[in-house]
Amino acid sequence: MKILKNWTLQKQAAHHIELLVDGQHTLCLYVLEPTLFRVLLKRKGELALDRTWSIAPGQDVPWEGRNREDISGFSCPNWTLEQQDQQLVIATEALRVTIHQPLWLEWHYRNEAGEWQWLAGDRPTSAYQLNAHGDGVAHYLSRKKDERFYGLGEKAGNLQRNGKRFEMRNLDAMGYNAASTDPLYKHIPFTLTRRDDISYGLFYDNLSSCWLDLGNEIDNYHTAYRRWQAEAGDIDYYLFTGARALDVTKAFVRLTGKTLFGPKWSLGYSGSTMHYTDAPDAQNQLMNFIRLCEEHAIPCDSFQLSSGYTSINGKRYVFNWNYDKVPQPNVMSQAFHDAGLKLAANIKPCLLQDHPRYPEVAEKGLFIRDSETDAPERSSFWDDEGSHLDFTNPQTVKWWQEGVTTQLLEMGIDSTWNDNNEFEVWDGEARCYGFGREIAIKHIRPVMPLLMMRASLEAQQRFAPDKRPYLISRSGCAGMQRYVQTWSGDNRTSWETLRFNTRMGLGMSLSGLYNVGHDVGGFSGDKPDAELFVRWVQNGVMHPRFTIHSWNDDHTVNEPWMYPGVTPAIRSAIELRYRLLPYFYTLLWQAHADDEPMLRPTFLDHENDTQTFEECDDFLLGRDILVASVVEEGQRQRRVWLPANETGWYDFYTHEWFCGGQWIVRDAPLEKLPLLVRAGAGLPLSERIRHVSATADDTRELKLFPVKGTGRSAGLLFEDDGESWGYQNGNALWLEWEMVCDATTVNLKISARGDYRPAWKALKVSLPAGEGRKLLINGEERSEWVR
Repeated sequence: MKILKNWTLQKQAAHHIELLVDGQHTLCLYVLEPTLFRVLLKRKGELALDRTWSIAPGQDVPWEGRNREDISGFSCPNWTLEQQDQQLVIATEALRVTIHQPLWLEWHYRNEAGEWQWLAGDRPTSAYQLNAHGDGVAHYLSRKKDERFYGLGEKAGNLQRNGKRFEMRNLDAMGYNAASTDPLYKHIPFTLTRRDDISYGLFYDNLSSCWLDLGNEIDNYHTAYRRWQAEAGDIDYYLFTGARALDVTKAFVRLTGKTLFGPKWSLGYSGSTMHYTDAPDAQNQLMNFIRLCEEHAIPCDSFQLSSGYTSINGKRYVFNWNYDKVPQPNVMSQAFHDAGLKLAANIKPCLLQDHPRYPEVAEKGLFIRDSETDAPERSSFWDDEGSHLDFTNPQTVKWWQEGVTTQLLEMGIDSTWNDNNEFEVWDGEARCYGFGREIAIKHIRPVMPLLMMRASLEAQQRFAPDKRPYLISRSGCAGMQRYVQTWSGDNRTSWETLRFNTRMGLGMSLSGLYNVGHDVGGFSGDKPDAELFVRWVQNGVMHPRFTIHSWNDDHTVNEPWMYPGVTPAIRSAIELRYRLLPYFYTLLWQAHADDEPMLRPTFLDHENDTQTFEECDDFLLGRDILVASVVEEGQRQRRVWLPANETGWYDFYTHEWFCGGQWIVRDAPLEKLPLLVRAGAGLPLSERIRHVSATADDTRELKLFPVKGTGRSAGLLFEDDGESWGYQNGNALWLEWEMVCDATTVNLKISARGDYRPAWKALKVSLPAGEGRKLLINGEERSEWVR
């Protein structure tokens, strides 16, 4: 690597400056927001890739990508430039960067007292490096002892990343170890650094394989450092601050695009297993799932068809129906719809070399091409070799969307499950069409799944324009939250996986992927025993995505009724999920509208409490529910730390109140998931429902957990028809409430806006058992609010 050293100021523009580095390279520093700067280095004045698909402030990017020098969507505030001896100082009212000679950057932020405080800095020695005879680039920053590192999307191990090295190289890591396997499926080189006084985010907008070292490496010739290094592409990073870690996560979502607001049914239980569609009588197996849900009174909203429905002689061929296994797809899908269930179907972006349509697709030039010939690239894929579709070719997108429409949507399939889309094309110079400007795959591998899911989404939107789309994708990069719900891939059955999957989900949530979950019960390995299965379901129902999915080594199937002795406990956990659906749906709305994470590590709302930064198995669902999952075999009591707050916490079941900032022990029999609720919260609840139905969901309760003594709190309930775009035109119900408590009364003030009228006519309001204060609703003593 060649170290970049000497610079001169070359240009000052309205929103950025340019430095000439070592007489040949250009470093651009953009001032995009008062608390958001960008550093872009052009090798010999040119970009290796002149487009981005991750940066999307305000609106989605064009299909062909956003010009890397486009600054639309940013406020570009006023800033100052001061040139000193061997230094440049660029500052807004809130953030300041000093450029030192030789080249290294030092950042300061302005605190509430108006004083500049040290924020971050490059390593003063050898901070920026380029491979003089190749593509590699690297950036080194100083590492301080009081910094805690989080983020990086979907990563194994603890939530805090200090002392580890991670790789971003999308892989189909089936059966991974949730405590240690790296790399995994997603590419999100974003770190959230938290200190006691400030937090900041650092995002590298580079889509080639890269490594992030957060203290694993030590070199005697340099002070303590952290490193980002990429095999190709450009040094292009965004640095932004926030008073809290939460502010940084929300800013990252604003930078890379808003969370998709999917239909309400996507929050229900979704069944799935490889076993059904791999079976020779797949249609019968699938239809039997409907009957068994009814027989065992298991609420359910959808089923995901694994790829076995596409098989020919045991191999899988996208957009091919095996009519021996599934002789009547339309009849089958209608049966699911009649039962109130939707269907999602697995699709893959690689055609095996003997796929019936391979010659047609090759003739049209729709595959990624080999680096040395005009032939399609060939890669290992599902027990054979195949070629990957090139989604940077508009004709490929058209072909794909025709397949989604004719082979899935017209067959009654409601949603696409975009799977096995890591694009493991290891010929880095393999050529992509690039929307008319050829690009080597090494520069855009994680973009391919992003464009694949976008192609699927647009096909669904065209087919059913009045309905909000729901899609799933396993792989992707920053910005994938604009299109899909995701999950942590093909996990392995064990208690350790249950524990560390939770931390993986929180890591994704801190990194802008809010709508996440896991394969409940474990995807690979032997089936979970009854105890592990119950605990996994209890954990899973408290995640945005709740899917029981498996491909067990012992050929068994993870199903809610797999152990008759614990089926009541499984049913109870799923019923709890459905009782909480109004809360989940409001959280999904707030994730979309306000960039609020649904899953939250306990420190995210309680940074004043140092204990919340310790690794633990607890998490918050929204701000209000503290989930204390049981992740240890044989455990029947759960010790849980109650984050310090001013209001305290209630036991969800017994309504016992506790002050925050202490350890408590809760009983955790096998049939019970310990839950606490923040005092001051109001949880919107449903009565027992079997699946999401705007017409059948005709009761609603607001369960209040008032503060003790005097206090004030507020909340929201969001309602609409669950699937249309009506909310964009005011056809939704935003019910805002404020709870004011004193020694004698709990005064609930409710106001509503929006045109939508739900099936329920009255909102029942309830107080915890033992609450003796009088309940007033809008000043009147009553127990319900009538709209």
